[in-house]
Amino acid sequence: MDYKEEDFLPLSGLQHFKFCRRRWALIYIENQWAENYRTVDGTLLHQNAHDKGFRESRGDKLVTRGMNVFSASLGVSGECDVVEFRRGDTGIALPGRDGLWQPYPVEYKRGAPNDRSGDALQLCGQAMCLEQMLCCSIPEGALYFGETRRRAAVPFTGELRQTVRDQLEEMHQLYRRGYTPKVKPTKACGACSLKELCLPKLLRTRPVAQYLSEAMEDVP
Repeated sequence: MDYKEEDFLPLSGLQHFKFCRRRWALIYIENQWAENYRTVDGTLLHQNAHDKGFRESRGDKLVTRGMNVFSASLGVSGECDVVEFRRGDTGIALPGRDGLWQPYPVEYKRGAPNDRSGDALQLCGQAMCLEQMLCCSIPEGALYFGETRRRAAVPFTGELRQTVRDQLEEMHQLYRRGYTPKVKPTKACGACSLKELCLPKLLRTRPVAQYLSEAMEDVP
């Protein structure tokens, strides 16, 4: 089933959803936002990467920035920080250029590699959009980390692709319901820019019904 364009969700939400479903809902359902050092630093890094007028040719590599992507089957749209087109035996034909050119998406992140983040999901989502738009296969991309100034290759495995589909389906369901989930607070809450809006400490409080039920059990 294809989604209508007005029902598309931002592709960047995959990362927020992986980090915390409640954070994602506060941002994309309730339209709440707050900045901290990490978000400002990340925004500055992406501003440099999203220069749509930038295009660079380096021999067998063409580099573009800020490419708009979408997928009707996934119901998402967004931008790729960088898409490299590498001349080789596979890929697509580019106007005015000989041979085939393999798309290779690159996503910029401010910090260091972290297996718990949704960075790989977001990058894989970009690749899946590009595959549908360009009618090609994209087996791999890369994450560039500002803290280490290094790239990490990300293979787009079947498992990673299925996780992208599953999470996007759950995101669409929550969005249609307009529901903001409650989650268990973790250590990561302290670094979240929305902690003053989310008030994770209040989520530790037991519901009144649970408190009364437990109290009644103690009555002889």
